[in-house]
Amino acid sequence: MIKGGKEIILVGDRVLIDPDTDHSKTPSGLYLPPGVKEKENVQGGYVVKVGPGFPIPVVDESSEEPWNPEHREPQYMPLQAEEGDYAIFLRKYAIEIELENHKYVIVPHSYLLVLIRDDFLGD
Repeated sequence: MIKGGKEIILVGDRVLIDPDTDHSKTPSGLYLPPGVKEKENVQGGYVVKVGPGFPIPVVDESSEEPWNPEHREPQYMPLQAEEGDYAIFLRKYAIEIELENHKYVIVPHSYLLVLIRDDFLGD
């Protein structure tokens, strides 16, 4: 939910990620020029919102004609990513957007490489 009562709805297998801020200083204390971080292939960030998942075709043998105009709710296979996960993704396939003066990226689920989840129930 963003300001103004608007809700972000992702379509399909998309994931909305709040990317890590660029660290322009190396561990040894050197400052990197702008654009160096953009050359990296992977990036990380926290998952803010996930789409409904991969669409699954509805197989219903009860109706005789598949083109019958009955309204059926779409079915989805849920995604592995959950809100709050830390995701490492391929930067090449991320689409950068700006909402409420904050930058986010939208990444298809298939381009997530690793999910790191705090599992409080397993302790």
